[in-house]
Amino acid sequence: MGQALKLLRMVQWAMLGSILLYIVLGEFAGPKSRAVNPAVSSVFSTLAVAVVGMIFVVRRTLVFRSAETLASRPDDPVTLNHWRTGYLVTYVLCESLALFGLVLRFLGYNLPQSLPFYAGGFVLLFFFAPRKPVSS
Repeated sequence: MGQALKLLRMVQWAMLGSILLYIVLGEFAGPKSRAVNPAVSSVFSTLAVAVVGMIFVVRRTLVFRSAETLASRPDDPVTLNHWRTGYLVTYVLCESLALFGLVLRFLGYNLPQSLPFYAGGFVLLFFFAPRKPVSS
């Protein structure tokens, strides 16, 4: 359990750092702001809402259920794998939100238009830190 927790924390911090890197990359390597199609922003906003919904479904189905079992049986390898996978999928989905911001930036949107995607991914990733399962 301890090793899985340590691995998840390292992955979380690496992904948080990569989101900051996306912001810098978008500003220095991205194109100058230009006229953009507002429909693209609507599509990405809809996708972002769907991704946030998927995050909460994954947490409910994989992380929380596995954490309940791990609290009573911490040495169960299958449950530990489900718990770890739930966190990793959550982190990948959070990272995808930030990637939406980077894609928008490369499509010509400016930083204030991309920032909600960066911020959403960062905040969700930060607050979904792995926690050792404890019995209620």
